[in-house]
Amino acid sequence: MIPARQITVFGGSGFIGRHLVRHLAPDGAIIRVPTRDLEKALPLKPAGNVGQIVPVFCSTRSDISVARAIGKSDAVVNLIGIIHERGRNNFQAVHVEAAARIARLAREEGAKSFVHMSALGADAQSASKYARSKAAGEQAVRTFFPDAAIMRPSLVFGPEDGFFNLFASLSRFLPVLPLIGGGGTKFQPVYVGDVASAIRTALVQREAKGRVFELGGPRVYTFRELLELIMEETGRKRVLVNVPWALAKLKATFAQMLPHPILTRDQVELLKIDNVVRDPQAKNLRDLSITPTALEMILPTYMDRFRAGGRLKIAGDAA
Repeated sequence: MIPARQITVFGGSGFIGRHLVRHLAPDGAIIRVPTRDLEKALPLKPAGNVGQIVPVFCSTRSDISVARAIGKSDAVVNLIGIIHERGRNNFQAVHVEAAARIARLAREEGAKSFVHMSALGADAQSASKYARSKAAGEQAVRTFFPDAAIMRPSLVFGPEDGFFNLFASLSRFLPVLPLIGGGGTKFQPVYVGDVASAIRTALVQREAKGRVFELGGPRVYTFRELLELIMEETGRKRVLVNVPWALAKLKATFAQMLPHPILTRDQVELLKIDNVVRDPQAKNLRDLSITPTALEMILPTYMDRFRAGGRLKIAGDAA
């Protein structure tokens, strides 16, 4: 049980945040969920007892707003992140400035524990602006909260994830699926439930303070293998077409202009680097007493809705 009377989870209404709130609720602490859209956080309220899950309006651009959201929380978690830039919501503002503000005010308000969500591949020297901003965000958090635990997950999977659901959806109406850069990029998918458990444990484990945790699942896959697994689970056969890096960059130039782009030029740069656990100085899930969950155990539980012929159709049948 977490010895906290109050926990504030920034990004609590997002994909990972929703799972984290459900992991934390049984411990009995009041869980505050700062958000700009209170309606998005309302479905979390049944995860706890009456009055336990408290959505609060917050703008991470305001010291006053962030301080009020944190209140007198014993622990603070920052899960806020974006995968593409849009207007004022750019990587610098979200991954660096907001992270720094939350960490600084968490310290000033007396929080005892802080967990910050970064990403595998965070690198100040990366060609990707996203990866550079994640590295800068880690540094900013450590400036104000030196003993913060930092989580760097690989591709996170689970119901409502942004990768497997996207490509399964695309396979419904596209005869071909793209293998950007040939499909050789490696990933180490990690289950969202394991990520939530890691954060919960890091909030109370003394040895986790000030540590970096690289979170990956039990197996490494290539991009091609992940798409093949999606087709196997959905019972669809689609042609996988190699898309050279230069052509992918060109396509992304136009795709990133869409309101909700499925590919940007910066993401193409990210795909050039394997997204796997490799930092010898970092800890991992097993250091938090968590056995990584296999992708094959969870994927069928939410890919069935994309299955050709319906949920009851046997996976592997052609369509």
